[in-house]
Amino acid sequence: MAASFAIPDLIVKKRNGHALTTEEIKYFIQEVVNGGIQQCQLGAMLMAMYLKGLTDEEIVCLTREMMNSGDVLGPWPKEWKGKVVDKHSTGGVGDKVSLILAPALAACGMKVPMVSGRGLGHTGGTLDKLESIPGFTVSVSNEKMEEILQEVGCCIVGQTKQLVPADKEMYRVRDVTGTVDNLGLIAGSIISKKVAEQLDALVLDVKFGVGAFIQDKVQSRVLAQKMVTIGKGLGVKTSALLTDMNNPIGKKIGNALEVAESIDCLHGNGPRDLEDLVLKLGGQLLFLSGNAPSAEAGEVKLKETLNNGSAAKKFEDMIIAQGADPEKAKVLCDKNADVWSVLPKAKFMTPVKSQKTGFVTAIQSRACAECSLKLGAGRQAFTDPINYAVGLEVCVDIGDEIKEGDPWIKVHHDCDVIPDVIKSKLMESIDIQPTRPTNILSTRVSEVIS
Repeated sequence: MAASFAIPDLIVKKRNGHALTTEEIKYFIQEVVNGGIQQCQLGAMLMAMYLKGLTDEEIVCLTREMMNSGDVLGPWPKEWKGKVVDKHSTGGVGDKVSLILAPALAACGMKVPMVSGRGLGHTGGTLDKLESIPGFTVSVSNEKMEEILQEVGCCIVGQTKQLVPADKEMYRVRDVTGTVDNLGLIAGSIISKKVAEQLDALVLDVKFGVGAFIQDKVQSRVLAQKMVTIGKGLGVKTSALLTDMNNPIGKKIGNALEVAESIDCLHGNGPRDLEDLVLKLGGQLLFLSGNAPSAEAGEVKLKETLNNGSAAKKFEDMIIAQGADPEKAKVLCDKNADVWSVLPKAKFMTPVKSQKTGFVTAIQSRACAECSLKLGAGRQAFTDPINYAVGLEVCVDIGDEIKEGDPWIKVHHDCDVIPDVIKSKLMESIDIQPTRPTNILSTRVSEVIS
């Protein structure tokens, strides 16, 4: 490969603010994967990219080469053409959308090869939530994945070592060189893993607000636009929804608790804001992929799968295909069964009561997530163990009237006594005012970028 290239020369070129060519980027990524670049050189190149920025053409090329640095899924059967879709969320609090959306889409005849991640920091991970189901495995070979997609229509799995290895190496170095929060590098990292799924359509849930990684709405919009540009540049029909992450999604925060709430939603009994987000994202996907005449028509189609039980059945089939005991899966997904006979349940449930009378005007999602983390529901490092049973259950909605002494949140915990630091933080997480707020959101979706 182009012996005339030298990594130091490419670093200098980027440091001086010049765009790298397609062949230069291809060489750079190959050296990352082959070990032909020193760690200090990789750090220097990432810092040059961070400081000087990347053009749209550079980001598209970088993403393509990252995708091609390892295995890609497929090729999928010809009869799946126009049916292979997925979504990605930038992370949130109480965000269990994937657990509902994937089987609902499968019930609409779609194929959803969802490669998901684990929680780190204040946000929960889709894989961690699913692993609270006894026997469920996220480690699935590409061959097994295609088999599950053929029989069920959806699977939710972890990233294999062979999938986009360049991204893994680059992220590891970004993490220790202060170059994580560059929007171009973030966009390339996210989209490289999604286009490796060989999708026909992709929808992005890009969050803003206090519970999001990128809190500023303007910055979130820029990220969304970059990701849509990359997705389209790589031949995938792509759109993004900007969504509000100031308050927790749904009512429950914590792994098994969120699985339980997801099952309620799969039966059409979920919280309104959660169901709305599922339908908005799924409606976009059905429209983008040509399987609905409009996003609104797609929402109607998805809603029907929640009402008639077909989405819940797809979820049951999926978790069985990924290792869950068939009898326990049947109980878990039965509309009238006790899910806690299958899922891990915390030893104690303690309500935290309101100290004021008035109207709920805000619930600080990040603070709630940090309390759930302290209970053991998440991890600060990838090696930390997780307590799948613990978490929080919010009892009120924005705009609700509440009286002093009424419970506003329930803490599901295994420790004998809730630590004072958690109690105090939770009390500071709710804002109660004398008058009802006038700006209650009817939907979390702020805008659609396509």
